Amino acid sequence: MSVVLHRVAHWSVRRRRLVLAAWLVALVGTVALAIAAGGESSDTFEMPGTESQEAVDLLDERFPAESGSTARVVFATDDGSTLDDPAHAGAIGALLDEVARRPDVNAVTDPFTAGTLSSDRTIAFADVTYEMPADEVPASAIAAMEAAVRQADGDGLAVELGGEVWSDQASASEPPVELIGLGLAVVILLVSFGSVVAMGLPLVTAVIGAGIGVFGIGIASAFTDLNETVSVLAMMVGLAVGIDYALFIVTRHRQNLAEGLDVAEAAARANATAGGAVVFAGMTVVIALAGLAAVGIPLLTQMGLGTAGAVLIAVLIAVTLMPALLGFAGHRIDRLTIGRARTGAHAESHRSLSARWARRVTRRPAVSLIAGLGIMAVLAIPMFSMRLGTPDDGTKSTATTQRQAYDLLAEGFGPGFNGPLTAVVDLTDAEDRDAALVATVDAAERTPGVFAVGEPSVNEAGDTAVVPVIPDTAPASEATDDLVDDLRSDVVPRSEASTGAEVFVAGPTAANIDLTDKVGGALPTFMAIVIGLTMLLLLVVFRSVLVMIKAAVGIVLSIGASLGVSVAIFQWGWLKDVVGLDGTIPIVSFMPTVMFAVLFGLSMDYEVFILSRVREDYVRTGNPRASVVSGLTSSARVITAAALIMIGVFASFALVDDPNEKLLAIGFSSAIFLDATVVRMLVVPATMALFDHQAWWLPRWLDRLLPNVDVEGAHLTERLEHESQEPGPAERPMVRQSEPVG
Repeated sequence: MSVVLHRVAHWSVRRRRLVLAAWLVALVGTVALAIAAGGESSDTFEMPGTESQEAVDLLDERFPAESGSTARVVFATDDGSTLDDPAHAGAIGALLDEVARRPDVNAVTDPFTAGTLSSDRTIAFADVTYEMPADEVPASAIAAMEAAVRQADGDGLAVELGGEVWSDQASASEPPVELIGLGLAVVILLVSFGSVVAMGLPLVTAVIGAGIGVFGIGIASAFTDLNETVSVLAMMVGLAVGIDYALFIVTRHRQNLAEGLDVAEAAARANATAGGAVVFAGMTVVIALAGLAAVGIPLLTQMGLGTAGAVLIAVLIAVTLMPALLGFAGHRIDRLTIGRARTGAHAESHRSLSARWARRVTRRPAVSLIAGLGIMAVLAIPMFSMRLGTPDDGTKSTATTQRQAYDLLAEGFGPGFNGPLTAVVDLTDAEDRDAALVATVDAAERTPGVFAVGEPSVNEAGDTAVVPVIPDTAPASEATDDLVDDLRSDVVPRSEASTGAEVFVAGPTAANIDLTDKVGGALPTFMAIVIGLTMLLLLVVFRSVLVMIKAAVGIVLSIGASLGVSVAIFQWGWLKDVVGLDGTIPIVSFMPTVMFAVLFGLSMDYEVFILSRVREDYVRTGNPRASVVSGLTSSARVITAAALIMIGVFASFALVDDPNEKLLAIGFSSAIFLDATVVRMLVVPATMALFDHQAWWLPRWLDRLLPNVDVEGAHLTERLEHESQEPGPAERPMVRQSEPVG
C-alpha cells in the first residue's frame, strides 16, 4: 500500500493542475446535477417486518383515506372565556372554512359538531386531513395554514398547530452550524500549524469532499426517498474526517520538509505513511457505517451508506488532491505565519509536554491503565439506566407551536391523547364482520391503561376498520409501552381467536416502540459484524493480537462512556439548560447504533495514527517502551488538534433546535473527547508499555498467513533511505522529469 500511495503522491504533485481541475469539475458537476435533478429529502420511514409497518401497508392497500396525513389545529382561550363565545366561535369557523377550500384537503372536522372540546370548553381541536403523506404536502398548503392561523390568533383566542404534517418553520432561523464548525477548525488549525497556508489546505479539501458527498446525496434523493438526516450526518462526518485526514498528511509532510526532503518527496512519503493510516482508518469507518444495513431499517441503511460515501470521498481527496495542493504550496507552506510556525519537528523533542506525559504513563503503566479504565467506567454508569425512545412534540422547545399544541391537548384531554394507538382490523376472515368489530372495541375498552376508544372507521369494502385507542399515559412513558405489549400479547390474540378478525396495533407511538425493539434486537449482530471485520483489518495491519483486542475494547469504552454522558444530560437532566433543552427526553432509539457505527470508525483514526508511529519506531529499534514514548510524542499534537476539530464540528450541530441532532452532536463530541484523551493518551500507551514485547506478539503460523500491507511505510522508508545513500540510474529520470514545485 505504501508503495502505491508513494507513487500516487509523486504523480499528483507532477500533475497537480490536472488533479485540482478534476476535483473542482467533480464538485461543480455534482452541484449542477443536484440542482437540475431537483431532489428533495423525505420524511418517509419504514420498518419492514414490524407490526406497525404491516398495518401501514394494509391501510395503503385498502383504506387510502386513512393512509393520508393530518394536521391538528388546537384552540384555547387565554382571557377566562370559553370557546362558545361568539367572537371565538366565529374566528374558529372562518379559519376552518378557509383551510377547507384548499384543493389538497380531504376533510376538516368542526370541534363544535365533532365534540372535540375539553370538559370546561376552553380547549378544542380540529383535524385537517390531507390526501397525501405528510412529506408530500405542498409548501403552499402549509403557507395557507400559517396565514389562516395568524388571522384567527389574538383577542383572547390562541391557535397552535400540531400533527404529522406540521413541520417546525423555526429551522430557517437556526444558526449556520457548518460555518461555525469550520470557524472553530480555522482557529484550531492556526494554533496547531501557526501558518495560514498550512491551515487553509485541510479546509479546502474538506469543503470540496463534503460538498461532493452532500450534493451527491441530493442527486440520489431525486431517484429514491432519502431522509434529511442522511445529509446532516454526511455533512457532520464528512467535514470532520476530511479535515482530520488532511491534517495527518500535512503534519507528516511538514515534518519531512523540516528533515531536509524536497517538496515532492516530502509529500510522497507523507502520503505513503500518514496517507496509509488515512486509507486504513477510512476503510474502518466505511465498514462500520455500511454495517448499518444489517439492522434492516431503511433509514439507518441510508444514513450508513450515504455517510460512508462521504468518508470514501474524503479518503480519495486526502491521498490525491492533498499531495497536489502540497505541490502548489511548495516551500511557501509556512508563509503568513501567526506567531511561530510549527513544523512538527519540535514535537519530537524529549522536553515537550507530550514527551513528558508519555514517559510518565509508561513509567507506571499499571497505575495509568487502572486510572484510565476507572474514569471510563464511572462515566459509563448512567448508561445502565438508559431508556430508549423517540422524541415527539412534547420534547420540542416550549417556544414552538408544536410543543404548545401538545401541552394544550394534554391539559384538555389527558396525557395519552398526544400518543393515540391505532387498532387496524382486517375483517376479511371474520364470519360476522360487525360482531367482530364490536368485540374488538369492547376488548380494547376493558384493557387496563386505556383511557378511551374512539368510533371505528370502516372502508367502503367493509373489510378493514380503524379504531383509535387513547392510553391513560403519555406517549414516551413506560406504562404506554406496557399497554402496547399487553394489547399485542394478550388482548389481541384472544380477540382474534374468538372473532376471526386480524388486529394490528399501530400508530406513531406503537411504531416508536417497534423501532426501539427492532434496533435493540439487531444491535448485537451489527456490533459483532463491525467489530469482527475491523479486528481482522487491525490484525493484518499491525500484526499483533493484543493491538486487535485492545482497539475493540477501547472503542467500546468510549461509546459506553459517551452514552453515559448522554443519559446524564438528556435523560437525567444534568446541564440540560446549558445545551438548550426545555426538559428531559429519552435517548433516541437508533442513536447507540449510529454512534457505534460512526465512532468505531472515527476512533480508528487515532488508533492507527498513533500505533503506526509506535510500530514504525518498534520495527526500527526493537525497543517496545521507547517506541511507545516516541510514537506518542510525535503524534500527540496532531491527535489533539484532530480531536478538537472533530469536537468543534460535531458540537456546532448542538446549536440546532432538533433534539435528535442535538443528541447526536453531544454524543459524538463527548465520545471523541474521551477517546482522544483518556483512551488514546492513557489506556493505549499504558497497555502497550505494560505488555512490553508481548504487545506485538503474533503466532508464527498466523504471521505466515497474513499479507504484509506495511501501512506505516517502514519498509518503503528503509528502501528509499538506502537508495538515497547509493543513488542509482533508475531514480534519475524521475528527478529530471519532475516539474519545479512551488
